[in-house]
Amino acid sequence: MLARIPHTRLLRHAGLFTWAMVGLPLLYTWLGPQFAGDAGDELALRPMPWQGWASYLAFGAGYAWLTRSLGGRGRNPADYLLLVVLTLAALGVSYFNGSGLGSVLLMVAACVLPWLLPLPLGVVWLLASQLAVAPVFVRWLGFPLLEAMMQSMLYAGFSGFVFVVSLVALQQAQAREEQRRLNAELRATRALLADSARVNERTRISRELHDLLGHHLTALSLNLEVAGHLSEGRVKEHVQQAHTLARLLLTDVREAVSQLREGGAIDLAAAIRPLAENVPKLDIDMDLESPLTVDDPERAHVLLRCAQEAITNAVRHAGARRLWLSAHRQGSDVVLKVRDDGRGSEQVTPGNGLRGLGERLRQHGGRLEIASGRGLGFELTITLPVAPNAAVPLPEGVTP
Repeated sequence: MLARIPHTRLLRHAGLFTWAMVGLPLLYTWLGPQFAGDAGDELALRPMPWQGWASYLAFGAGYAWLTRSLGGRGRNPADYLLLVVLTLAALGVSYFNGSGLGSVLLMVAACVLPWLLPLPLGVVWLLASQLAVAPVFVRWLGFPLLEAMMQSMLYAGFSGFVFVVSLVALQQAQAREEQRRLNAELRATRALLADSARVNERTRISRELHDLLGHHLTALSLNLEVAGHLSEGRVKEHVQQAHTLARLLLTDVREAVSQLREGGAIDLAAAIRPLAENVPKLDIDMDLESPLTVDDPERAHVLLRCAQEAITNAVRHAGARRLWLSAHRQGSDVVLKVRDDGRGSEQVTPGNGLRGLGERLRQHGGRLEIASGRGLGFELTITLPVAPNAAVPLPEGVTP
């Protein structure tokens, strides 16, 4: 049963359970001095004032909110503020209660560090927060300074174990996301290759019919026409009937060739749709013309790669939660528009992916337009002619 629960949710529930268990000794001391131990015992827990309870409740609320969708959304400034609240709240529990219970809460907070901070900064944050509890061991529990530092490092070791477990969970989540992305691209590419193979085969068959069968039927029709002029009587009637049948057969072959060529277009919409399946952190709205046909398999492949790159950028870099993708025919062009609600930027510096797309589009007579603004998201507009002859500009003064 536990195998069916996502590991991020297990981490969240385990942390909340530990937070609740830390509350038991705090509640125990709050019931009264008679339950808290001998007042002369330096190691006895002390009743915690309201500030300590506020810190304890703030930690639980902050942890529950911060881990509500662990790994399922992009980072934002509020998450880092909540991390600061968790750390201060855990320290507050120790300082107001005069115990090391805050170090246990810092162990719980350690599980969110890999999801928010780079690895070196996360380790520094973990060690610094645990060392901040050392004065409690010295003042309230009477530990010598060296023993207090050793106690803090002991808790830091436990926190390090939690940190590593959470880091492994993060790496597994990233690996699954990469596998999902590759599978989606594989399904889209497979659909495109299947259409390309079908188009190529239909084109080959149509050429064979036109070049071989059409040529021979034309020659047969001409010879029958000559034979009709040279024959007489009943022979001439049979020759004329054969000539008529040859012309009808030639007409049928031409119609078959035309149908094969007309039905040989690639449905680009069917290839793009798998890219939007089960994308975490992102809701994708698609508005695709159906059928959206492209005659040239290479141009269809370029448009598919444009859609892939736009979705990948929205997930990895834009911090977007919603993406709108539309593709329609406009005259002899296919126009693909992709817009997200990410953070955006005043100055866009295309990376290797966008530069590569721009180069591919220019090779086929297309163009790439980028629009963005801080807080306004990111928008790509891709325009590509659907046929090779549409991409060749005519010289000035020459009309088609």
